[in-house]
Formats: sequence, structure tokens, C-alpha cells
Amino acid sequence: MIRAPQFKRTLLASAILLLAAQTAQAQTSTDGSARADEQTVVVLGSRSVAKTALDTSSPVGLIGLKDLQTAGPLELGKLLQTLDPSFNFSTTFISDGTDSIRPATLRSLGPDQVLVLINGKRRHQQALVNVQQTVGRGSAGTDINAIPLGAIHHIEVLRDGAAAQYGSDAIAGVINIVLKSNIGETSLSGQLGTTSDGDGDLYSASANRGFALGENGGYINLTLEGRKRGETNRAGPDSLRVNPPRVTQHIGDSNTKDGYFWWNGALPIDKESEFYAFGGVSKRKSDSYGFFRSAGDDRTVSSVYPNGFLPAISTDIKDASFAFGYRHDLPRDWKADVSINYGRSELAFHESNSLNVSYWYEPKPGGGVYADSPREADTGTLRFSQLTFNADIKGPVKVGDSEVSLATGFEYRQDNYQIIAGDPVSYQYGRTNNPAIAITTPSGATAAAGIQGFPGYTPGTAVDSGRHNIALFLDAETKPINTVTLGGAVRYEKYSDFGSTVTGKLSGRFDPTKEVGIRASLSTGFRAPSVQQEFYSSVSTNLNNGVLTETLTARQGSAVTQAFGIKPLKEETSTNGSIGVVLRPVKNFSLTADAYEIKIKDRIVFSSEIAPEAGGGPIANILRPLGVGQAQFFTNAVDTRTRGLDVVAENTTKFDSSTLVLSGQLGFNKTEVTKRHSTSSVLSGEKLFDKSQVTLIEHGQPRKHHVVAADYTTGAWNLNTRANYYGPVEAENFSPLQKWDARWLVDASVRYGFSKRTFLSVGVNNAFNQLPNLWANGGDFPKLGFTRCWETCPIGVNGRSFYVRADTAF
Repeated sequence: MIRAPQFKRTLLASAILLLAAQTAQAQTSTDGSARADEQTVVVLGSRSVAKTALDTSSPVGLIGLKDLQTAGPLELGKLLQTLDPSFNFSTTFISDGTDSIRPATLRSLGPDQVLVLINGKRRHQQALVNVQQTVGRGSAGTDINAIPLGAIHHIEVLRDGAAAQYGSDAIAGVINIVLKSNIGETSLSGQLGTTSDGDGDLYSASANRGFALGENGGYINLTLEGRKRGETNRAGPDSLRVNPPRVTQHIGDSNTKDGYFWWNGALPIDKESEFYAFGGVSKRKSDSYGFFRSAGDDRTVSSVYPNGFLPAISTDIKDASFAFGYRHDLPRDWKADVSINYGRSELAFHESNSLNVSYWYEPKPGGGVYADSPREADTGTLRFSQLTFNADIKGPVKVGDSEVSLATGFEYRQDNYQIIAGDPVSYQYGRTNNPAIAITTPSGATAAAGIQGFPGYTPGTAVDSGRHNIALFLDAETKPINTVTLGGAVRYEKYSDFGSTVTGKLSGRFDPTKEVGIRASLSTGFRAPSVQQEFYSSVSTNLNNGVLTETLTARQGSAVTQAFGIKPLKEETSTNGSIGVVLRPVKNFSLTADAYEIKIKDRIVFSSEIAPEAGGGPIANILRPLGVGQAQFFTNAVDTRTRGLDVVAENTTKFDSSTLVLSGQLGFNKTEVTKRHSTSSVLSGEKLFDKSQVTLIEHGQPRKHHVVAADYTTGAWNLNTRANYYGPVEAENFSPLQKWDARWLVDASVRYGFSKRTFLSVGVNNAFNQLPNLWANGGDFPKLGFTRCWETCPIGVNGRSFYVRADTAF
């Protein structure tokens, strides 16, 4: 429910924006020039001729090169969150690999329910599965930060269901990232930044150069980019586990080092055909941390860590992709496109500042104990690869007095997933890894297996498996009369592991006048379970009622899921409907409003942590023989409904020597779990997916996200101000229900142009140093040092930051 004071503030901001837009419109110079004449066309959402974003049958957002350069953030995920209210990039801490590859979502759905394209071709997903209590729990989305900003020309965001057009995953929408293709120009950019607390120092540099290939318009565009960011820590003193109180946790951004090399090129063969290729490699190193092990805990050794220790989890993230294709112009304006696209994501874990307790206390054959353990180890590697072959053809067909734009094609895709076991010390129960040998700590407790922090993947959880699928699609669009556009698509997909499915989409647009357009769409969608969800398993350490507990993630078809009666995963299915209006009442001013509803059936989720009953019972009889405190697994456990409204307004005014652009984007969104169900006779739907998990889906992401901006250019100066409103979020898994209130974050920058190609910018992000409110109902968490929000943080905890940026081209 939208609370009255917040709603009034939203309406007030909107009214001010629109009033300013109309006032500025009245002052427009008489030459009639406007930004509308300079709009970039978009290709997303339709396979017919390219259109402006205001002429499409489905809402498409457009983020241009200037937006990318003036927004402030250098991470693509954070930048998209700043510019597009339908996009969320939640900040997480103490979440293992999710600290390094944070979840990127659209319309508050899952990270794996949005499809990402590069130059119109499918982008591979990440190897990491989000298994902690974060946004996107149980999903493996796209590693959006593996793409450098310096290589991007513009971004198109289709806010509509498009599974029938583009394939599985496109339930929430599609993001198409278009790479630079300029020739004969070198662009250099550098940025320095820090927070107002003096930490999190940021250093970044990028270079882009386009070279001509041959004499017929061929090109190769290269981008090299590097970035280094220092850590931040906003943890408070720990008064529960240490005396005197001191900071024991790390809550903030980690140290990171990122490097990128990307390319985009084409080589014409003749006037009708060309070869093209694009792709890139990236390598990123990042540090994160686990939960503090106190001196009196059985998971530490007092003689090694007399004051306790904080396990450090380092991640080495490698990503590579390469697409190669051939385009050919056929007679009668038909075009053919054949391509092969390969992508690979890898994430390797390394644990340090830790030890394996069971190594230390394991009895020696001749008596005594070993009293030794390595302090660090490689804990395993995740790899995901995807190979896609596409053959498409499109063109016009005359039907009576009308022309129909047709497109059809074939796709073959192969996905493969690997889990590589870590060093033996990272997972073993003693050196012999023999559960029959009792290993106890001095207190008499059973010693925990594996290295502390992030126990390694074992040979039993290692996997190297995959699947393939084929797809056929047909897409059509026509204008039976000048004011009406009709479109339709149907797609058939068959998977090697769970069968086939058919989806469809209908869209239409009616433009009774040049000033008014009405658009609508209705579609069905699906999302196949990812190979990550099918094959992932692990053992991790989580907080359970304030106690560190070993948690088993069991893959489908395992002894655990079979014992609970959990059936193998099947596809999600969805229906998506939207209706909207496009208004251009006067030149240079536009307003769009689109309402939508997305229903998802059999949504694939990560179950609650299933723990044994006190005193024994059927759950205890299943779990205790396995030697773990609790278990969780992937399952088709819930149905959800998402309803929302997107409002976008923009006005551009050109004065005699200056230009003012006012824009506002209002995003309202509400997701509800409409049903919980279970195939288990032991676990009800409410037990399988408990209230805390419902809260994460329904309130873990802001239900309201608005962006209001003003951009003013006069002579060599440019002033840009942007305010982001993030609605409240909630969480309750590790503590009593906690709500973090809504916040407005204001970013501002001033840019001076020494020439048309050389600029110096000074900017501030979160100018008023807005932070999440303090924990008010956190149980023991505030005593542990958790001062503010944790794993559902849309705005993070760093506060204000400053930067200086220089750009030049020659």
C-alpha cells in the first residue's frame, strides 16, 4: 500500500517537474529546434524498421552516451539503477560471492527473469548462484558489471514481456547494450573519487579507439578499461561477542581491481554483405568477509586466534565472450543474419585468515591430536558456458494493400555448468575425511568440517553437466491503416532435459492524432530452470537464530530432495499484459504512462532453511544422518503477481545560448506471492517457503523508485542534477522484521568544456549524505555491529562521495 505522505511527496515532485516543463516550453526559442529532432532510434521490441522510443508499441527506455558520461557511477549496474527506475541493483554484504556479483533486476522480479543482449545477441549468464538471503535469492542472473562503460554507445531497456520474441528469461523485459562503432577517434577518460568518510578511494581509466578496416566502411573499435576501488566499512562496535567492544565485522564495499578489454567490428564483403564480430574479456578481483568467529566459539582455536577472527573470502572473476556473424541483404529488402555466440563466466573462491578446526583437533593414530591446520585454501570454482547459434531472416511481404514485416529464425543453444572442488583442507572432516572418527573440540562439541567462512566445494558437490535446446520463432508487424500498428510473435522451444513449450505475444498501437498514442500488449512467457539451478549444491555457514549453522544446499534429484518428496524443476510460465498512453501535446514535450501486470506460475525459488524439529520428527530423521544443521533446495514453490505503473515525462528547451532538459520517471511496482505450494508430504507450502522468504520477494526491493533530473547547458558549462527516490524495503530472515525507510538521493555534477572534445567534471553522489535508518528491531544484530541495512539495501551504506573526471577525444 502507498502511504499518503509518501504519495503526496511523489505527486508534488511530479507536479513541479511538469509545471517547470510547461513553463520552459513557453519560453522555447522561435527557431523550432528541439531535442526531439535528435532522438536516437531503437531496435528493441520490434523486428521491423527502427523507431524512436516514443513510437514503439511497448515501452522502451533509451540511455544515451551523455547519460553514461554524466551520471557518476562507474559500475554499469549502479549506473542503470541511477538512470532507470525499473532497474534495481541491490547492495549486499557478508553474502559470499554475491558481494562481488550483485543481483541486477528489472521490475522487481528475479535477476534471471530479465534477458540481456549485446548488439541484439543473447548475453550469457553468470556462474554464481545467489544462495544467501539477498535480492535474487536462488537465481543466477547476468553479471552486468562484466561490461565496461567505455565500450557502450547506448542502452535500450524494453519494459515488457518478450519471451516469444527473444526467448527464455525475458519475463520482466530485455536490456540491449549497443557497443561503440566509431572510426578514427581516440577517447580517453579518467576518474578519481572518494567518500566523505575518506575511504573507498576510486581510480579509473579507459581508452577507446576506432580503426578503419578496408575502404568500404569496415571498422574495429577497441576499448581498454581499468578500475581500482578501496574498501569501506560502516560496521559498529561488537558488544555481544568481545569485551571491550570493538568492530569485528566488515559491512561495506570490498577492495576490487577490475580490468576489461572489449571490441566491436565489421568487415563488408561487398555492398550486400558483411562479417561482424564483437565481444570482450574481463578480470576482476574482490575481497569480502564472512561472519566473525569469537574466541569462545567452537569454530576457532584460541591458541591461533586468541581474539577471534574474521574469515576473508577472495573472489577471482573471469568473464569472456565472442560473437561472430554474417549479414546479407537479399532481394526485395529482405535480410539474413547468421551468427555464433560463445560466452563463459568463472568465479574462483579463496579463503584466508581462517582454519579447519577438525584438522586441528583430529586424533593422531598413536595418540594425541594434530594441532595444526593451513590458514588459507582455494575453496572451489564455478564455471558457466553458453554456445548459441542463430539463423534469422526478415523482410516485408505485400498482403493486399498492406505490407507485413515478417521475421523468422532458428536458434540452438548449449549450456554447461561446472563446480570444481576446492583444496581438501577446505571441505574435509579431518585429514582422513572419515565421519566415523569422532573429532571434538575442548568443550566436547563436534568439530566443524572444512575451512571456516566459506567451506569448499567437495568432490561430492562437483559437477560438469549441461543441456541444449532449439527454438523456432515467427514475428510479424503491420500497419493495416496509417494510425494502427499490429504485431504478433510465436515461439517454440524444446529442451533436452524437460520438454518443450510454446509462447506468444500480441501488441498494438493506435495513434488517433500526432499528439496522442495508445499502446497495449498481451503475452505469455516462460523461463526454463537454469543449469545452475539444476546442478548447484554446496555446504555453507549461515546464521540461524544467532547461531552459526552448517547449511546443505541439495541439488534436484539428490537423496535429500527425494526424501522430502520434492519433484524435479520445471519451467516457470507467465502472462504479461500492459496498456499505455503516449502524449506529445506540444513540441519538445512528451509524457508516457504504462500500466502492467505480470503473473508467474510455478516460480523457481530457493526454499527456506529446513531445520530439524526440536525433540525429533520426520525432518530430523532426514537431516541428522547427513550431519548438517539445515537444508535448502530449488523448487517450483510459489505463484506471484506483479502490478505496476511507469510514468515518463521529458521536456527540452533551447534558448538563444543554452539548453535545458527536464525529465521525470516515476516507477510504481508491487509484487505479491499469491500462492505457496509443495509436492512434499513432509513440508507444507508455508514451511517450504516461509514468511521471511515471502517478505524478501514482496518487500526486498523498493515498490517505488522515481528519478527526477535537470540538465542545463550554457556555453562551455553543463550542470546536471538528478534525484532518485527509493521506497522502503523490508527483511526478516536473520532477525525480527525490520523496515528501512524511503530515501531521496541527490547527485549533482558540473562539467566544463575546454573544447568540443575535452571536458573536466566535478561531481557529488548522494549530496545530502542519506543513509538507511538504524536497526530498530534487529534483535542481537545491532549488538554485533550491524548498524544499518544489510542484504536488501538499494542505496548502500557508504553515504556521500565525490569525484573528479576528465574526458578527451582526438
